[in-house]
Amino acid sequence: MDSSVQEVREITEASVEISVVMPCLNEAETLATCIRKAQGYLDRSRVSGEIVIGDNGSTDGSQEIARNLGARVIDVPIRGYGAALSGAITAARGRYCIMGDADDSYDFENLDDFVQKLREGCDLVIGNRFKGGIKKGAMPWKNRYIGTPILSAIGRNFYRAKVGDFNCGLRGLSKSAFQRMDLRTTGMEFASEMVVKASLLRMKVSEVPTTLSPDGRNRPPHLRVWRDGWRHLRFLLMYSPRWLFLYPGILLILLGLAGCALLLPGPLVIHDIGFDVHTLLYAFISILLGFQLVTFAIFTKVFAITEGLLPEDPRLNRVFRWVRLETGLVLGGGLMLLGLGGSILAVSSWARDSFGVLDPQHMLRIVMPSVFSVALGVQIVCSSFFLSILGLRRR
Repeated sequence: MDSSVQEVREITEASVEISVVMPCLNEAETLATCIRKAQGYLDRSRVSGEIVIGDNGSTDGSQEIARNLGARVIDVPIRGYGAALSGAITAARGRYCIMGDADDSYDFENLDDFVQKLREGCDLVIGNRFKGGIKKGAMPWKNRYIGTPILSAIGRNFYRAKVGDFNCGLRGLSKSAFQRMDLRTTGMEFASEMVVKASLLRMKVSEVPTTLSPDGRNRPPHLRVWRDGWRHLRFLLMYSPRWLFLYPGILLILLGLAGCALLLPGPLVIHDIGFDVHTLLYAFISILLGFQLVTFAIFTKVFAITEGLLPEDPRLNRVFRWVRLETGLVLGGGLMLLGLGGSILAVSSWARDSFGVLDPQHMLRIVMPSVFSVALGVQIVCSSFFLSILGLRRR
């Protein structure tokens, strides 16, 4: 590229402060209205900006409408809300991007709060429809009172994100923050991934009130309430190995240990209810299942970090300085030997009784811990090897 052309391009891009970005798939009914509102805001506020449309293959002439109004159209072949936005934000020239749906439900004429927060140094600014106002008919009751509050509460608890409206589509972010986030999802869960990544990367996140108006289109929206709600929930769970695997696993281990401590010495009667070897078996199974969940949490965390889905965890790195493949092999091998010793003791006891009928209450209290030790030892050895394989790419 000629140096003078490159210089002009750099000057042009540097002069754009705000890129208003909209995803589009057959939005001919409302797209022009949204573009004019965004242009009106840019003109009135004297903000240097542009309108960028991420088109997902519209067949109703949306592209021509946008171009005729002076907007830039970015053709995004991959279908999906997240894909359209990601493609448009990547192509945007502005230092900051403000994204919103092209269905005339968000107020593109009042973006002052978003711009101010971005100028103050916020990496991500999210609208809060519950604080700004939801007009009659703008949001289905199941979204307003069930879906969005539940998903937002899960997001706050799982990721410590101080966000009251996780699903608000009107939000602003700096171009540098978008690049750091390295967003991967292509569907509606793109909105949740943005907040989760910002929280995990310790970015500066802020909320501002915004209003939500009824959809301006005559056709049904692209949003599918239950399907997209499940995709958001699934994403929040998969991106949090602690809540999906680790905490339930620890709980199962603690319950199992408590059961073993109470029942290994002998039967237990509480309020005329007897607990014996049958309950003890469930206690051992609880520990095994809990251990599996804990290892899944570790596997998921290491894999996500390796693939760039999650940031590095200093605590995990400190643990791995001390806990290595050899540590797992020694611990697992020791448990297998302990279980083998218990099994030999059980067979010896059986031999002393001429291999006849044994007292199950006594014998199972030897056999079950022995079998458990062998099974847990094998799991620890195999898990240690698998974890070491996952770590090869990181090293």
